[in-house]
Amino acid sequence: MNRRTFVASTAASAARVAGAAEQIRGAIIGSGGRGRYLTANFKELGVEMAAVCDVYQANLEAGLKVASTGARSYTDYRRLLEDRSIDCVIVATPDHWHARMVIDAVEAGKDVYVEKPLAHLIHEGFEVVEAVRRTRRIVQVGTQRRSFDLFQEGKRIMESGQLGEVHLVNAWWLNHQASLRSAKLAGSLDWNRWLGSAPRRELDPLRFFNWYYFWDYSGGLMVGQAAHVIDAIHWFMNSRFPVAVSCSAGRNHLGGAEVPETTCMTIEYPEDYLAVFTVGYRAMRYNLFNDQMKQFHGSKARLDMAREWYALYPESNAIEMKPSAEKRQPGSFEPATRAHIRNFLECIRSRKEPNAPVEAGNSTNVVLCMAMEALRSGRRLKWNASARRAE
Repeated sequence: MNRRTFVASTAASAARVAGAAEQIRGAIIGSGGRGRYLTANFKELGVEMAAVCDVYQANLEAGLKVASTGARSYTDYRRLLEDRSIDCVIVATPDHWHARMVIDAVEAGKDVYVEKPLAHLIHEGFEVVEAVRRTRRIVQVGTQRRSFDLFQEGKRIMESGQLGEVHLVNAWWLNHQASLRSAKLAGSLDWNRWLGSAPRRELDPLRFFNWYYFWDYSGGLMVGQAAHVIDAIHWFMNSRFPVAVSCSAGRNHLGGAEVPETTCMTIEYPEDYLAVFTVGYRAMRYNLFNDQMKQFHGSKARLDMAREWYALYPESNAIEMKPSAEKRQPGSFEPATRAHIRNFLECIRSRKEPNAPVEAGNSTNVVLCMAMEALRSGRRLKWNASARRAE
């Protein structure tokens, strides 16, 4: 896309959504399960979901059923981006496609809601930040805790100073996965287009349906869940980039997977604290209310920040510690995604910064990429800020 076309496209898109009453036209790129969920929520909030793009026929057809009546179908996202009537796009593809699609979308004058993580490689994240700031587009990373009122309350507690000095954050996410998904393709799949920048290989349905667990496309649930947890830690602790990252893992119990399902990353920060995040997907199954935790251990109090509850425990010698502040809201997390989308749509109209900007997504991406490399190499990696690389 040349500069004249980009400027015209940007101006047309801005004009379309200048008024608060103007309906926003959106499109989904990657209409798998998460993509369809987001499509339904965008549509419920008043967005006309005018286009669906997927390289797998079954996902494309399913996505069209969820989108608005008359939505156009695409197998090449670049053709979708040529439609100047589209104001925003949702990127819900495998991780290794995120950066390229976000950059192409903002270059085409679109605002973007991109699923976490922001990218799959360190340099990609910085390239996304540069493109977004240069084109002045609105990009929201799908770390919805930043729009969740419960977490916003927790953030205010952190800022109140009640915890004292925090030098340790312990976090975990527990569940149970018995095996990889075994499924047959139901319709055509443009495998080479799906691979994109990943290494060439023969069509492999196991990889396609379980891409999370292969290094070429992601970093397992270690990355998928840490994208949320590390982002929340950064937000609460006002952190950006780490000093160093190390990572270890148990044996792989998922036949055919490359990434182990039980991992532990340790992140050192210049703000003088250590964050430890453990993923255990060979544990017992918990109610979602109890499946994850972030514990901020302060010198005066400890803040437990879970999925749908928080509790502040002041220093005490009591055997049974009692919180000085607590909120428990079972079932409250589901609306967080919708609140995050609503914030994105408001920012499309106002041109204000969204709750989860690209810089925040990039800081988390650096940690995730370092953790993946640390696990694969068995080394503790240091962050070289001036060179923007791990060493």
